[in-house]
Amino acid sequence: MTAKNLARLGIVFTALLVLSACGNTIRGLGRDTANAVDATQDAGRRVVHSVN
Repeated sequence: MTAKNLARLGIVFTALLVLSACGNTIRGLGRDTANAVDATQDAGRRVVHSVN
């Protein structure tokens, strides 16, 4: 393998690593958002039940 091919291979592996890290971050952000929505809805239900 030439140095040029090794450099290309290194760039491809680096790009894959970066993209997989982004995927995990986006997935985690989605979970956090869903948990925040659930907590807000639960708090709203508690307020409604405490008034009745």
